[in-house]
Amino acid sequence: MIEVKGLRRRFGPVVAVDGVSFSAAKGQVLGLLGPNGAGKTTTMRMLTCYIRPDGGTASVCGNDILTDSIGVRRSLGYLAENSPAYPEMTVGGFLKFICDVRQIKGRRRRQALDRVVPMCAIDSVYHQTIETLSKGYKRRVGLAQALIHDPDVLILDEPTDGLDPNQKHEVRKLIGAMAKDKCIIISTHILEEVEAVCSRAIIVARGKVLVDSTPQELKDKHHASLDEVFRKITRSKCA
Repeated sequence: MIEVKGLRRRFGPVVAVDGVSFSAAKGQVLGLLGPNGAGKTTTMRMLTCYIRPDGGTASVCGNDILTDSIGVRRSLGYLAENSPAYPEMTVGGFLKFICDVRQIKGRRRRQALDRVVPMCAIDSVYHQTIETLSKGYKRRVGLAQALIHDPDVLILDEPTDGLDPNQKHEVRKLIGAMAKDKCIIISTHILEEVEAVCSRAIIVARGKVLVDSTPQELKDKHHASLDEVFRKITRSKCA
């Protein structure tokens, strides 16, 4: 469902992404790991057509990010790092606006809202303005907008950031329940989250892919916890 081939992106003198390549299929939850500044968010922004690569390309559900950005956007749901939304809108108003953008109308709109509102546990804040919400609820509203059109591919940047332990558990359970029918990429700093929901893990640093394996294989190979493996790999490559 996702094919990434030699993606590159530079910001002035800084090479943020340097020849990243990987693929991800339906039924996989791929964890994208790396220290701050590793290129994770930049890679996600290129995959979702928010920024254009300087080199390489990628496709999402057969749609090329360079030649068919509309097709890419239709086929995926994206939860950005800071959950951007219009603060003066109510939760319900914002989700209906997203339905308008995605041309979800009539019965399909009612069905979509009836599905995602309880799924993301935002019933109690549905009529509140987004600016009055806690960080955790804003994150859940961001997740709801990513799911509203039931996409085949989900790209989630720090999906549980700002959530309390109970909310994190619910979001992880939701990701696990969706995994068999979708291709999901998650960027996270929480290594326990990788072990809980990811079937694959890619570790990046300085814009390059260092490791592409499963969490269990990494632990078995290095005879260490995933946290220790992460530190060992990223420190040795970034030294």
